[in-house]
Amino acid sequence: MTTTSDDNARPRRGKRRLKIGAVALAGVTATALGVTVWQGGNTKPSTTAADSARVGTATVTRTDLSDDQTLSGTLGYSKAAPVKGARSGLVTWLPTSGATVSRGRTLYKVDNVPVPVFYGGTPLYRTLNARGTTGPDVRVVADNLKQLGYDIGVQPGAGTRVTQHPTDTGTAAKSGGTAAPSASAAPSPSPTPTATSVKVKEGDGVLTADLIAAIRRWQVHVGMPATGVLGIGDVAVQSGAVRVGAVQAQRGDDATEALMTVSSTVKKVSVPVDATQVGTMSRGDRVTVTLPDNSTVKGTVDVVGSTAAADNSQGDSAGSAPAQLTVTVSVPDTGAVRKLTSAPVRVAFTSESHRGVLAVPVGALLALSEGGYAVQLPGGRLIAVKTGMFAKGLVEISGAGVTAGTKVETTS
Repeated sequence: MTTTSDDNARPRRGKRRLKIGAVALAGVTATALGVTVWQGGNTKPSTTAADSARVGTATVTRTDLSDDQTLSGTLGYSKAAPVKGARSGLVTWLPTSGATVSRGRTLYKVDNVPVPVFYGGTPLYRTLNARGTTGPDVRVVADNLKQLGYDIGVQPGAGTRVTQHPTDTGTAAKSGGTAAPSASAAPSPSPTPTATSVKVKEGDGVLTADLIAAIRRWQVHVGMPATGVLGIGDVAVQSGAVRVGAVQAQRGDDATEALMTVSSTVKKVSVPVDATQVGTMSRGDRVTVTLPDNSTVKGTVDVVGSTAAADNSQGDSAGSAPAQLTVTVSVPDTGAVRKLTSAPVRVAFTSESHRGVLAVPVGALLALSEGGYAVQLPGGRLIAVKTGMFAKGLVEISGAGVTAGTKVETTS
């Protein structure tokens, strides 16, 4: 039979390899240059010179694949918080910048009276001078004195009913409160205060007689007036030990003004992350932090921020920059970390990891016209495979006849 020129020009159906630039695999979009679409049977297709130049051989390997990304961050202390005195008087002593102040130690002095650091989340917001007073501020006092080694007695538990006694005005006068009226003054016709009964709430402390006695003993030891009473500004409540930053006040300044800034004594890494990427990060995730000297330490995601802010670091004032969240990473206090005050670092996040899987270059995949994927052996035979993770130009595969060491064709 004579072959016409039209017959020669007509492509051979079922035996043409078509190059495509990108394929959506396993529910995600992967840039997979060299993935091919195969139509037809298992016979080896005819290839053009251009195809031959781009087709090579790869070996199926057993390896670990991980989906990770490396972002820039900053190692340093937490953001400095201002400290402002809450008690009137003059500043008579201040710490030096860089000093560390822990529980029970003096942060500053007002009228030569120490203002020690207590740990907690609630500042003293009232004068504690009435036996039976309950509240979270009382819990702060009780917990700190106990940690400092003072016997505070037994604290009533949540749900217990306690009696709140009226304020001892004589004690209040001695501690700087309102003075008791003189004998010559005419008595005012005020009702006699009476004791009341209240129920202790979860997280509250109770100002018991034992706790008042412990306060008095502690005041003697630290150089405060031994009144057994604590008022606003008598202690500086912090979340933990603090590192003094900039000291803004001077001796003789008004103690109610800004005195200094403090930060946590623990260094952490802050990483700005695009809000679209933070979904793969969770508290407790393990990361690798690369320090400026290229040494690495293992870290743990501590906080994933929930408030997004626009990234204007590139001077983008039009608001087109992606919103970012801050991810905070805890790192161990190693020697390399300890010698750095603040430094740029690189943080490698791993959202998923598959260990000991078979993998080939992405270019070795053939997308079959009837659905699914295959790899092609050098002799032309196709082996159907299932795909898994894509990472760093490799794809996880599995299937009958696929073993480590198998040679497959791939785009080069």
